Amino acid sequence: MSDDDFMQASDEEYDFEYEDEEEEDTGDVDIENKYYNAKQTKTSDPEEAVEEFLGIPPLEQEKGEWGFKGLKQAIKLEFKLRRYDKAIEHYKELLTYVKSAVTRNYSEKSIDSMLNFIEKGSDDPAAVKCIEQFYSLTLSCFQSTNNERLWLKTNIKLARLLLDRKDYYSVAKKLKELHRACQKEDGSDDPSKGTYSLEIYALEIQMYSETRNNKQLKLLYQRALKVRSAVPHPKIQGVIRECGGKMHMSEEQWKDAQSDFFESFRNYDEAGDLRRIQVLKYLLLTTMLMKSNINPFDSQETKPYKNDPRIAAMTDLVDAYQRDDIYKYEDVLQKNTDLLADPFIAENIDEVTRNMRTKAVLKLIAPYTRMRLGWIARHLRISEPEVQDIVSYLIVDGRVRGHIDEHNSTLEIESLGDADRTKAIQGLSDSVGELFAAIFKDAEGFRNPTPDMANASFPDQLGDSPYQDIIRPGGRPSGRRRGNLKSGYINMAMH
Repeated sequence: MSDDDFMQASDEEYDFEYEDEEEEDTGDVDIENKYYNAKQTKTSDPEEAVEEFLGIPPLEQEKGEWGFKGLKQAIKLEFKLRRYDKAIEHYKELLTYVKSAVTRNYSEKSIDSMLNFIEKGSDDPAAVKCIEQFYSLTLSCFQSTNNERLWLKTNIKLARLLLDRKDYYSVAKKLKELHRACQKEDGSDDPSKGTYSLEIYALEIQMYSETRNNKQLKLLYQRALKVRSAVPHPKIQGVIRECGGKMHMSEEQWKDAQSDFFESFRNYDEAGDLRRIQVLKYLLLTTMLMKSNINPFDSQETKPYKNDPRIAAMTDLVDAYQRDDIYKYEDVLQKNTDLLADPFIAENIDEVTRNMRTKAVLKLIAPYTRMRLGWIARHLRISEPEVQDIVSYLIVDGRVRGHIDEHNSTLEIESLGDADRTKAIQGLSDSVGELFAAIFKDAEGFRNPTPDMANASFPDQLGDSPYQDIIRPGGRPSGRRRGNLKSGYINMAMH
């Protein structure tokens, strides 16, 4: 073979291999272009985008990443278009890719993202049924592949979904199953699954908090705080602390509640969770219930939120409360009715309002001894029955000395001077009674004169008696009978 022939053969061989490689690259490029073209049209024409995405898997000779991505996008659009049956059908196909077509980490993240996406669209019965099918298929798939980590994650998500739907029976059943999966054979918690255990505790604590089972909540709360083998997401700690704060609030342990709400806020803030704003409102609420004058925004964590418009109403309430400004306080409540949209705030703000009105009543009635309940009601801008309830509480609590005249709807305050005189007279009367008992009951009293003393004068018989001050002028006692003597003392005490 000549040199020219050799060179020609080499060129042909080189050209043939180059063209074959380009064909493979061209196939991948076509699939990639089809995928990104479909992504561009999914907003403007979602139905066409679904067809484009579903057309990607058949282009692959073997199941690969682009087919997995195409199916994933198609399922999300079908769910959004309420094509639930088609979404379930294609989700089954998607799960066949996780065994070999894509890596384990990528499949876990993708499935987790998929479940998060469909959870947000569970607003009708058909969607809920579809979601349940998704969870059932996912659990079956990863249980068969022995992927315990994703099985746990999926079950925790399912338990959270059931909790959002208030299906407490199903939640409790699912949590028992999850607890068993995170325990050793002897029933103790598995340290290697501490993070999952803490997530399960958080869900169970939420359930007990919502059902107001404080006894179980308290036990579980203490157990969750003792878990040391986990490195949980700050959001999980935020949930546990928030429920703990609500538990302490129900027990009127304001200081412990404040501590828990602060920790919950700090963890939510670290996690970037929007729940931090609502928990910050709870923290401000406990500040008022504690009757504290400390500014809650003095700490480094809360200071950036001092002028946040989302908590402006609550901040104004705290300011009015600490200045004892009942008019400002009532005005803020009336203008911000959305504050009471949160059941927890609505439940506990009544106690704050009662404290505020109680302080206002005490300040208002201080200079007076008699006033109408209607007059108090007008000044505080509340109803007369509410005034009567507050005043009755103050009287029973001993903070107001007086009584309510229900017939005339008036409050009569006892004068301190009258009270002191009454107390002094009562003390004198008690002393007279004791003196009478000492002379005529415990002692022998006045004895009849002996024959030797018959001719002696009455004062001589008494000698240096301590009772001669009560003898009338002329040497005769005020009365010879015991009853007359006692009456004289009582009359003196009363006059």
